[in-house]
Formats: sequence, structure tokens, C-alpha cells
Amino acid sequence: MKTAFINCRLLDGTKDMKLQEGVTVVVEDGKIVSVGSGEAPVDAKVYDLGGKYMMPGLINAHVHLPSSGKPGGSSKTPEQIEKMKKFKPILMYMKGLCKKSAKLHLLSGTTTIRTVGGFESFDSEIRDEIKAGKYDGPRILASDMAVSVPGGHMAGVLAYMATTPEEGAAYVRQIHEKFRPDLIKLMITGGVLDAEVRGEPGVLRMKPEIVKACCDEAHRLGYKVAAHVESPLGVKVALENGVDTIEHGAMPDDEIIALFKERGAADICTISPAAPIANLPPAELKLPEAAQFNGKIVLDGIISCAKACAENGIPVGLGTDAGCPYVFHYDTWRELEYFRKATGSTPEAAIYAATLGNAEILGIASETGSVEPGKAADLLVVSGNPLEDFKALKQPSMVVFGGKVLKDPKIKKNEAVDRMLDELMPTV
Repeated sequence: MKTAFINCRLLDGTKDMKLQEGVTVVVEDGKIVSVGSGEAPVDAKVYDLGGKYMMPGLINAHVHLPSSGKPGGSSKTPEQIEKMKKFKPILMYMKGLCKKSAKLHLLSGTTTIRTVGGFESFDSEIRDEIKAGKYDGPRILASDMAVSVPGGHMAGVLAYMATTPEEGAAYVRQIHEKFRPDLIKLMITGGVLDAEVRGEPGVLRMKPEIVKACCDEAHRLGYKVAAHVESPLGVKVALENGVDTIEHGAMPDDEIIALFKERGAADICTISPAAPIANLPPAELKLPEAAQFNGKIVLDGIISCAKACAENGIPVGLGTDAGCPYVFHYDTWRELEYFRKATGSTPEAAIYAATLGNAEILGIASETGSVEPGKAADLLVVSGNPLEDFKALKQPSMVVFGGKVLKDPKIKKNEAVDRMLDELMPTV
């Protein structure tokens, strides 16, 4: 069956996109077959968009499905996680939470997500169940469990703990054999909330030789490697030892820029989790002063890394770190606005980064990321013009994934936190 979307205002997601008026997009068997100004085929089901704006479905390149993003959630110790794994009802609840998180992305217009640290095999299981048509959800590129070190970021929770290069490589093989993921995730430095010293976030935790062993084994098995890094030293160690995408980033120097280019690596900008920690009132955050101070350092590093990479022709993708406090699974649009403002880029450049740019970095540009013939019919339709205000993306009129049409999707949102973040955004 053919489907035709007529009277579209189209932003096609390509790097040099221009707003196109009066466009007809024809879809058949989940694929885009034509994009132009012609009439709808006589045998097509027709959706008259009445001048609404169509663009590719968003791609969120940095997501954690096991947590909701609600502030104030309690963290679990590795010992508590091990106990949880022994109780089937808890595991069923956790998988249900991950499925709900994934569905929220789709309903909000994010048709592809990349998970970078998940709970056991849930991410890849949900990926496969969505592919099999068991329920609706976005396209998922899954890492499942990451590799960290004792005392490292997410160690024992969403990541295994390697103590030697041999253990690191063995964990990569285990993840490959047990989960069949789409990528490997490493936790190379600490994060904002696990920093031990004021003014020293992103402490290097994983030794360079372990990073190299993990990357070498991942590349041998055909995987790209994404790495959590939040300090200049962490970025250097990651790039020197084979990491393909720097998640978050830090204040770059000439050596870091040269390493990005030498490695052919990309930067994944994640302003969304750092902005609230750095800028919300301390009484709201309920965090030690040192955490907010460190959050500001990390925020500045993420922004400076993205800006420098963009200025030097290094690919920059966008992710929200959804699941972190104050970062909900329906809020991908915020990262576009943060990125536009922080880097001084155009709205078109931000849309490209969150669509075809992300697809190119993730290796799926032949499948999705732009509104072009031959691509999957992954589409987002909104009433307002995103080029004038990214808030137009907050409430889709329609989401299309693989040709399936979801009209006026409804999402239960945390309105109190959303209002707080709306007020915060102009100050970041």
C-alpha cells in the first residue's frame, strides 16, 4: 500500500537543506519512493498536511533506557544491582521501564536512538522485539552493558569492571557473544556526580592499556567504540587508543583536534544533562556545592569541544544523555536548541546534526536520517516552523516510523520540571 503526504513544508535533513514549499512525499512498504511537487498516486492513502512542517525523525545518539530522567532518583550500588538480578519480578519491571523509555522517544518524534550503557541485555532484546513487530518503538542501536573499571563511572551498575587489558578484551568478547550489540561503550573517566574533588571532574579511571585492549578487540569484532570522557586527558587517552566517538567531551587543545582528525573520530555533544546541574538553584538540585562547580566545568568543556570540532570540520552529533536527572526521554528537541545557541550554529545545522549528521556518524545514513527516496520513512511532522523556534518540536502532529503513521501522539510529561528547564534554556 502506498501512502502520500501532500502539502508539506519540507526540511529534508541534508547538510544544505532549504525549506521547500508544497512538497508531496510518497511512501511504499516503509520506504520513501518519491519527494517532489507532483500529485499523490491514485492508489495511495493521502494525508493532507495543510502546510505543516515535515522533517526526518530525530536521532538521539546518547541514551540510557533504564532510568526515567526524574530528578532525585536514588542510585544503586553494585551489590544492590547483583541482588536485583536474582529476582525475576524486578527484572521484568526493569525491562518494562526500558520499553517505556524507548516508546517515549518514538512518540516525541525521535525515531532512532543509540543506547550507551544499559542493563544487561534489555536494550538489544527490545531492539529485536521492535524489529520483529511485537510493539512500537524507535530504531535502536544498542550497546547493552559497558566496560568500566573498579571505582569507575557506572561500574557494576551499567558496566562491567575490568582490572587488566586482558579482562577488558574478555568483557568485550563477552558482550559480543552474549548480547550481539551494535557498538561497545567504555567508561574512561569519572562523571560530574562521582567526582571526588572540587574542580576535578572527569578524572581518568581507565588505564590507557585497558582502553587500547578494549578498542582493539571491539574493532576486530567489527564494532565501533563510544567512550564516556569528561576531561582533556580522558579525551587524549581515548583518541590515542582507538575510540571512535567521544561522548560528552572536554576543553580541546591543538593536540586533541589533531587526534580527532587522525582517528577520523566524531564528537557527540550532550549539553542537556550538564546544563541543569551547572545552572539550576542549589536548593532545587540538592547537591553539594562541589558537584555544581564541577558541573559548570563539564558544561564548558562539552560546549567548547563541540564548537572546536565543528569549526575544524570534525563531525559533531547530538545526544541528550536521556535518563540522567532532568533529562527525559521525550526531550531530544532541547539538545538542538542548546547546540544552536552554544555553538552559534544555524537552526539548519542543528537539525542536520540531529538527523543525517548523526546517521552518518552512526553508520546508518543509507537507511535513515533524511527525507530522500530509498530511505526509511522515518518522519516528524509539526505545526510550527522549527527554523524559527525549536519549541515547535515539543508536540508532534504526526510521527511516521518505517511508514507507520502515529497521529497526534500523546505523552505524559513532567510539566513542573519542563517549565523549569524552559526558563533555564535562555541562560545557558
